[in-house]
Amino acid sequence: MTSSPSGSAESSAPAIRVQHMTKSYGETQVLRGVDLEVSKGEVISIIGPSGSGKSTFIRCINLLEEPTSGLVEVLGQKLFNGDRIVVNKKELREFRSRAGMVFQSFNLFPNLTALDNVSLGQIHTLGRSKAEADEKSAQLLTRVGLAERMDHKPSQLSGGQQQRVAIARALAMDPEVMLFDEPTSAIDPELRVEVLQVMKQLADEGMTMLVVTHELRFAERISDRVVFIADGEILECAPPEQVFGGAKSERLRQFLAAVEETEL
Repeated sequence: MTSSPSGSAESSAPAIRVQHMTKSYGETQVLRGVDLEVSKGEVISIIGPSGSGKSTFIRCINLLEEPTSGLVEVLGQKLFNGDRIVVNKKELREFRSRAGMVFQSFNLFPNLTALDNVSLGQIHTLGRSKAEADEKSAQLLTRVGLAERMDHKPSQLSGGQQQRVAIARALAMDPEVMLFDEPTSAIDPELRVEVLQVMKQLADEGMTMLVVTHELRFAERISDRVVFIADGEILECAPPEQVFGGAKSERLRQFLAAVEETEL
């Protein structure tokens, strides 16, 4: 199924273009020819049952996982074509500074403060001085509501606070695209709202975002389109009101009914 913005007449290249992506682990095929285009400034949420290939898909986009075949192009740069990576290590490192990634786990350095965690990548990848990096980090930590926690180490922060530090760290690299892989799954339910608020703010400001999430109400609220993946295929890709209010496929109806049953 080809999934591109309906009615879009933009002449500029999409921010993300994936064609015929497959991914296999041995004889197990996880992705079965996935196609997706994401326009600049668009927010796409990816939903689906556990084991459907959602996280594998988003990790293949920035080559944390290598696809088996297909095309991956991000911000006009081909990363993977046919059956091989077509960028070198330097190009890949530069690309990853333009496409921020936020994971389920926070991946913060436990011995560093929040400020230093956000500054480190800027110094080593972007070549900023420590003073420049710290100034940028302080601005971003204030933006995500952590102005009073800059000198705290991860063990002194809640899960929601740690994830906000991770978002600030990704934003510090001045990305043009943000990829989120289940960013609230490792956080207690009552703390998720603070992370979702930061993501909602990014969406409102026009950041191009691809979000793998199980937070269906959040996906409904922030997304331009919602992608439903099951069994390694995109079965539906449509505006949220259609996906949640008029699902076409029986598989999506089953999934939404199961989620509703769980939430009762």
